Amino acid sequence: MALRKRTLPSGKTAWLAEYRDGSGKRRFRQFARKKDADDFLLTARGEVRKGTHTPASQSITIREAADLWIEKAEAKGLEASTLASYRQHRDIHIVPAIGATKLSAVTAPAVQAFADELAKTQSRAMVKKIIGSLSMIFTDAVRRGRVVTNPVREVRVDLPKRDRGRPEMPTTAELQAILKATPSKHRPLIYTAAFTGLRASELRGLPWRDVDLDAGEIHVTQRADPYNKIGSPKSDAGTRTVPIGPTVVSLLRDWKEHCPKGARDLVFPNGAGNIESHANMLQRIFWPIQIAAGVSLTTDEKDEDGKPVMKAKYSLHALRHAAAAMWIAQGVTAKRIQVLMGHASIQQTFDQYGYLIEKRDDDKAAAKAIEDALIPAE
Repeated sequence: MALRKRTLPSGKTAWLAEYRDGSGKRRFRQFARKKDADDFLLTARGEVRKGTHTPASQSITIREAADLWIEKAEAKGLEASTLASYRQHRDIHIVPAIGATKLSAVTAPAVQAFADELAKTQSRAMVKKIIGSLSMIFTDAVRRGRVVTNPVREVRVDLPKRDRGRPEMPTTAELQAILKATPSKHRPLIYTAAFTGLRASELRGLPWRDVDLDAGEIHVTQRADPYNKIGSPKSDAGTRTVPIGPTVVSLLRDWKEHCPKGARDLVFPNGAGNIESHANMLQRIFWPIQIAAGVSLTTDEKDEDGKPVMKAKYSLHALRHAAAAMWIAQGVTAKRIQVLMGHASIQQTFDQYGYLIEKRDDDKAAAKAIEDALIPAE
């Protein structure tokens, strides 16, 4: 390996680093500063010795690698919603910031700096997803022989948690009002959502074959994505069995006789028997029910009579949170809550509902302490 000083036609000085790669072929890199050339030779020497060096001429940019990764994902037939997320990560976050960088030039510190910059405008969860996509881009490039290692794996996205607040959900009084205001034709859907904690996508994709009315159980095996495509649950944990009480069983048994028929034999289809859209479930069903129940908020808009226009207070996902809260109130363990909700990890359960679980445990401990203080031990 050698370093030579050159004078360019412009009169400026440049430094030419010469070395041999793993195959013995001579390689050259030019730098404006001697320090950069020295640093490169030192790094290249170590990489060649370890067999991890990829010449810049054989490497490709992050933009090119990302495009290849997306093409592979498309060929694998991934869900449309998953592909849409991948493209969003690539087009909005990764390529504009570091797309022109060669894969061989990316280091773990550079990835950390990229993650830190993302954290200034994105949520902790989104940063993790974007960095996860970047890692998959590098993994794919390694398999294609475009780069030797994946530096993203060396980076731990351990960002300060933002105050996400507690999940929004109706109070007991609000939930009672919602259930009471629900028209009979919509009770099967709303009651099932409120008492099972199924995700909206799982409700939309639920087939009758997965509803065991005799056993009082719903088996979650599939969901409908935002593009009305049926696919597997969000994770392996999403495949689960959830109990249903006698009221829900009765509602579903009667609904089965009147439910619109379709090729997919869905429990909650649209009028034609096809997959109901999430927007329709909100705008035509759940939001009007909330407004009728008085579970609403005042907007700045006025109606024809000059009265404030009301809007619904909660999303359909709030019923999922409400179901979890009711199970916790009944003493269901955190591990069982994880299973019923289809959470991939117990940490996810504690992140969302830990304050409810802790509150219940604290109450029990306080009750015992009071008894111990007043009742002599025998």
